[in-house]
Amino acid sequence: MVFNVLLYTSLFVFIFGVICKIYTWFSWEIGFSSRDINRSERLTAAFKGISGTIFSAKILILIKVFILDVVFQKRILKEDFLRWAMHMLIYAGFMLLLLMHALDRHITACLFSEYYSTLNPFFFLRNFFGTMVIAGLAIAIYRRFILKVPRLKTNSMDYYAIIILAVIMVSGFFLEATKITSISDFERMVNEFSDVDEKKDLRALESLWVHEFGTVSPDFKEPFEQKLLEHGREIHETNCAACHSSPKWAFAGYALGNILKPVALSLDRAGGSKILWYIHILACFLGLAYLPFSKMFHIIAGPISLLANAVMEKGKSDPANITTRQVMELDACTHCGACSLRCSAAVAFDALGNENILPSEKMVSLKSLIAGKKLGSMEIKAVQEGICLCTNCDRCTVVCPVGINLKELWLNVREGLIQKGHPEPLLLSPFSFVRGLNQYELPADEYYKPVKAAKQAVAGKFDSLIKQSPLILDGKEVEKFNQLSKDNTFSYCFSCENCTSVCPVVCSFDKPEEALGLLPHQIMRCLGLGLIEMASGASMIWDCLTCYQCQENCPQNVNVTDLFFGLKNLAIKNVKKASSEKELSQRHEA
Repeated sequence: MVFNVLLYTSLFVFIFGVICKIYTWFSWEIGFSSRDINRSERLTAAFKGISGTIFSAKILILIKVFILDVVFQKRILKEDFLRWAMHMLIYAGFMLLLLMHALDRHITACLFSEYYSTLNPFFFLRNFFGTMVIAGLAIAIYRRFILKVPRLKTNSMDYYAIIILAVIMVSGFFLEATKITSISDFERMVNEFSDVDEKKDLRALESLWVHEFGTVSPDFKEPFEQKLLEHGREIHETNCAACHSSPKWAFAGYALGNILKPVALSLDRAGGSKILWYIHILACFLGLAYLPFSKMFHIIAGPISLLANAVMEKGKSDPANITTRQVMELDACTHCGACSLRCSAAVAFDALGNENILPSEKMVSLKSLIAGKKLGSMEIKAVQEGICLCTNCDRCTVVCPVGINLKELWLNVREGLIQKGHPEPLLLSPFSFVRGLNQYELPADEYYKPVKAAKQAVAGKFDSLIKQSPLILDGKEVEKFNQLSKDNTFSYCFSCENCTSVCPVVCSFDKPEEALGLLPHQIMRCLGLGLIEMASGASMIWDCLTCYQCQENCPQNVNVTDLFFGLKNLAIKNVKKASSEKELSQRHEA
């Protein structure tokens, strides 16, 4: 009765969780592209897309991807054999245990008419599959906590997944071991399945099980007479052999039973088998109920992501389906860290310490953000910085084991954040290059608004500087910049205007001084006069293409472009400091 209640409760929670997940796939809005697409349109588009794929030549692509990438995990094998071995051991071992052992009444018993869980090869296979999972978990622990793969972050979800799986497998092996050694289990099986009544026969059978099957008896100890064992073997062949193979085939459980022999009788008297059975069953049911709400849900969402990305293509697929797929991809992420290991912008994490620069950590934060969880302004800025620092090199997408199109996801989420979030100074850096390449996919006014807001946030308008309202820059940072300026030889500038003459940005405007505030040679003169605030307020430093034409054509070898970089870094540090101080002030007031 209790078993049935637990089973149906966990099944209900599991099904409810899966339905909730699917509902979020069609309800949550992600980034810029989902603004004008409602739930019904996404459902309709998904139905059409699935139907169109199944009844087309693309079904062959799905079959190929399912076999190579879902079943045999080709993507993981290509990147790292050890990680592939870990995935295959856990995935294959657990799925085979689920089908052969947990669902044995519905699958194994239907396939094999004479099936009993205590018969071989099922004894052996159950231990073999369980050992596969244990080996996979050992590799997972080794990689995360001993090998310490670079940039592989372990969060609470990773701990929960490892702990739940470990409890299920370890409790299962201990349960089997206690059953092998339990005299109570032996007596129960004799009463239920045999016709042995005479004490002499019972003594012979029990002696054989103690000698050969690992049972621990309070009454019979080794050594036994050979004649007694032969009599016990005859009784065993007549009454037990049809449904009970030698426990030695359960190599892991039998070995563990031998270790437990000194305490086997105490465990048996304390009801060890029953306690371990409840622990094992509760862990299984807890894992089933928790699965839709944990990272383990990737065992469902991951294959869907692989199949969807195999047949979908930007520009050809319905935008509604792309939006749905991108939300689903947040659940497909395994948090394996492969993307972070290959990320070309990850060096910025080492300098800034913002974990959201790493793609795998960014996925965790994005999921919280899109789910509507309340994040502080500093947390949102951290996510924004992580996305804007992305160079869109596409290395993360190429190595993702579940096929998530991360490059496309970053572009979409980045645009959504900057359209409604805080002004992001990184839009004015070379990292905005990819956004510039994609500007024609956006309305013109929506492309330029965040750029203007970022400029104002960093340096303010040039007019305000003329009116003696400059930014108040940090003194220590100014000293550092002064040293940098000396190293870059700006003092050698004699305003020949060669840098301005060759600048492609200046040449693109009819009235460049109005558009750019200060021209390159004017910025150099400001630095020479110590007017760092005025120089940092010029739009020119943000519109600079970093083509190095000015620097290469300077007759005095002034490092003009490098000085522009220094000014930008100085301005951004000042804005970040002011923003942090404002955040702290607001917290104190609250």
